[in-house]
Amino acid sequence: MPKPRYTEAHAQAGLGHKFPAIETWSNRFPGYEIVVDDPEFTSVCPKTNLPDFGTVTIRYMPDKHCLELKSLKEYLQSYRNLGIFQENIVNRVLEDVVRWARPVWAEVKGDFRPRGGISTVVVARWPRPKGVGRGEGRFPSARWNLDRRGGPMAASETKYVRAAVPTCPAERSSASLSVLYSFPK
Repeated sequence: MPKPRYTEAHAQAGLGHKFPAIETWSNRFPGYEIVVDDPEFTSVCPKTNLPDFGTVTIRYMPDKHCLELKSLKEYLQSYRNLGIFQENIVNRVLEDVVRWARPVWAEVKGDFRPRGGISTVVVARWPRPKGVGRGEGRFPSARWNLDRRGGPMAASETKYVRAAVPTCPAERSSASLSVLYSFPK
């Protein structure tokens, strides 16, 4: 079996980094949304050491605290020379926003520029969907259209489940996006 190009060390890269605190201030008004954009976000790919560029957008509804923008800017700039995958950036930023501000809900979106002709958009929301955890076991029988050898599965080997996903955590209406998941039979 060939040696994998990406290791567990790559997957964990940057997650143990000590990031600066994000300061907050007391919110005085209920029920509104704050959107913060960083259109010049930069980091480094932990595998290739090449720079990643993108826009990170933080949306949240404050409860008792709002994020202080200067410390948030310094926090986001701390990723500049850090080797970390784009998916981990978005999820780590979300976890830190929730830890410091304790919002009613939050969403972090990373829209990363193309490299090698491929761009990436990663969106993470809090609160996390019920039943979704870290690592293996999130979807116990799911292999996402891959068989045990890692190759594509034939349509006859797959069953499909349609799920309604809210378009925004703040929207408690019937608005939703239909997502088609495939699971092995």
